[in-house]
Amino acid sequence: MSSMLLLLGILATSSAAAATEGDRPNVVIIMTDDQGFGDLGVQGHPVLKTPRIDALAAESATVGAFYVHPVCTPTRAALFTGRHPQRTTAIDTWIGRAMLEPEEVTIAERLREAGYATGIFGKWHLGDCHPMRPMDQGFDVSVVHRGGGISQPADPEGGEGRYTDPILRRNGVLESFEGWCTDVYVDEMTAWMEAQHGPFLAVLTTNAPHGPFHDIPVEEYQRYKAMDLEPTGASNHDRMARILAMDANIDENVGRILDTLERLGMAENTLVLYLHDNGADHDGYSVGLRGRKGTVYEGGVRTPFFARWPGRFPPGNRTDAVGMHLDLAPTILQACGVKNADGRIDGRSLLGVLEGREAGDPERSVIIQAHRGDSPVEWSNAMIRSGRWKLVNPSGFGRELSEGESAPRVFELYDLLSDPSERNNLIAAEPAIVRQLQDQYEAWFKDVDRGGHAAYLPHPISLGAITEPVWLTRQDWRRTTKGAWGGRSNGYWLVEPVTAGPFRVMVRQLEGQPRPDRVRLRFDGEVIAETEVDSENVTIVFESVAMPLKIGRLTAEIQDASGEYGAYQVGVELAAKREPDLHD
Repeated sequence: MSSMLLLLGILATSSAAAATEGDRPNVVIIMTDDQGFGDLGVQGHPVLKTPRIDALAAESATVGAFYVHPVCTPTRAALFTGRHPQRTTAIDTWIGRAMLEPEEVTIAERLREAGYATGIFGKWHLGDCHPMRPMDQGFDVSVVHRGGGISQPADPEGGEGRYTDPILRRNGVLESFEGWCTDVYVDEMTAWMEAQHGPFLAVLTTNAPHGPFHDIPVEEYQRYKAMDLEPTGASNHDRMARILAMDANIDENVGRILDTLERLGMAENTLVLYLHDNGADHDGYSVGLRGRKGTVYEGGVRTPFFARWPGRFPPGNRTDAVGMHLDLAPTILQACGVKNADGRIDGRSLLGVLEGREAGDPERSVIIQAHRGDSPVEWSNAMIRSGRWKLVNPSGFGRELSEGESAPRVFELYDLLSDPSERNNLIAAEPAIVRQLQDQYEAWFKDVDRGGHAAYLPHPISLGAITEPVWLTRQDWRRTTKGAWGGRSNGYWLVEPVTAGPFRVMVRQLEGQPRPDRVRLRFDGEVIAETEVDSENVTIVFESVAMPLKIGRLTAEIQDASGEYGAYQVGVELAAKREPDLHD
């Protein structure tokens, strides 16, 4: 070891000891949504300018490769728990498969128990209803949108599609805000940081640059729309200008967070972590990586990763180390001097690697799997990387397999050191490597799999446990007939009334549909309320509904001249409670 490395190791070890004795750092996590591996200036993007993130990268440590899941929810479950999503019920992004069990322990819960203030701003996407909201999972303060994104079926009434002037939930209560959504999150986040008098965990999880792209920062859009975007390789100039506008706005807001830390004198004792949640959901510049969001090729599962802690993390690339989202929880806990008492975490701490006092493990195995469906299926849309070798079964994210059905297996093997773009399939040339990686994956799957569809049912949504209305949306329902997410399909919500009521139930129908003739509520198939409809109101209200005190399936059936379909949203509150009018 050189004298410089020895000195760094001594300083890092001494500093680590100090952290356990009370000099605990603040932690800031910044994670964007659907921003690709190449969508930063520091990544070599030919058009996009991101000076603040580029500067953050220059001041940060990173690793040779950093992996996430190829879609939103599994990445968030892994980041917050440090556990493989397959151990949890948060395995997909919609229709009841994106709900993290309350029994899972998040880093927010662990840090709050250790005396940290905790706040999240932006996107949660791990359950909208009690007991799965951010405030139920360790966050003191949350300002978040519902569902998996704005412009989805979880949008509140009046807030549909509004990235600008959104309706968000502050600590579970709907509130109207002014401004572009990412600006709003950072306004709230920086104000909250400024109000803290002890160590804190502050999480910014933007829903940008996730589509749709109808509502974007205007000034940045005009700038990129006027530019030559052909070097990006994008097929649609206007769409790319809109995405780059959101990327540029994120960069400006990252700068605002860093400036706030400097102004408050917190920068030196704050661990800042930056990453993306999955690959890009668009074509364009990808640093040559193959694939995009949803795939298990590198373009779907690789993210930039920057870790800044002045005086603790010497800037630079630890090229011998491979990391993943599972590692953030144990890294943060170790940095904050918080022990992982229950041993439930799958990730490994990267603290020593980032500090420069430990070598990485270039032969580490990383396994990623994500696909639609009610439970994981062996080898469905899966990858394993071990050292230079990567085995993939790229069967696709969107295909849903029935229970007992096997995933199609068309394996591909790549040498990432010589072929980072995954173009030269070596499956026939290296049978021993293939078998070795298959054995590792299959042992992993046996370990993490809970066992069939029933084991992955979401935790029931509590009714009557909180004073705020519980809004049941198609984000969290269990679909019983296939169809468009916002179309005339059917489904139910798994609920658990903690009181018989009575409840006030508000049933929202789909916009643009014929006036309903009848609306019927069922609990486990039994009718508990029904009414004929004689008005044009989109929302039909039942003023007093009793429910059984048990876990069951709640459905709201709407009948009209075209047939029957499930409600778009259902609000449930104790009958004595009335929801405030957001439009006052």
